[in-house]
Amino acid sequence: MADTLTAGRKKQIKPLEEKVNKLLKQVGMPNAQLKISLAENETLNSFGKNTIVFLFNANIPAGAKPETGTGFSPVSKVASGGELSRLMLCIKSLVAQSVDLPTMIFDEIDTGISGEAARQVGLILKELAEKRQVICITHQPQIAGKAAAHFFVYKEIIKDKVKTNIRLLSTDERITAIAKMLSGEKPTAAALENAREMIMN
Repeated sequence: MADTLTAGRKKQIKPLEEKVNKLLKQVGMPNAQLKISLAENETLNSFGKNTIVFLFNANIPAGAKPETGTGFSPVSKVASGGELSRLMLCIKSLVAQSVDLPTMIFDEIDTGISGEAARQVGLILKELAEKRQVICITHQPQIAGKAAAHFFVYKEIIKDKVKTNIRLLSTDERITAIAKMLSGEKPTAAALENAREMIMN
């Protein structure tokens, strides 16, 4: 059984690397690459007989084809918060194509990104949400604008106690909330118009 599992893993490594690396470019990391190291152990465990390490390099020159492992280190040691957030989104979006995940939760997946990268993350999340429930906590207008429903989380003091509440925003409230993300507490007319376009497109 362990041999069968190892053979299956070896078969999937290259396609997975290619798909993840393609998605990394989409989310604003054109020079980043993921590589998967698979070693065979002499002893068995509940996961078979392999040690699997996800290796990452965020700064490979465009067009370069480095040898396996060159310049790569374990993800946990080299990926920044923003890089790790986007890498996990890419991997989870691929896992969701093969595994029935009824709900996916992303807590501030937008860490360290903005602009076009944030818009691309929003597009991936929107695509994921076509077949399952996706809950995303975000401060990025480009991502919030892609949602089917926008909930606002806020705190208030009631009888000297802090209460955390949540409520569903109407379309007009969504526009205002996204405009505030764009330009501050008192959104400009341009920000409101930009927010309206984000919701409608």
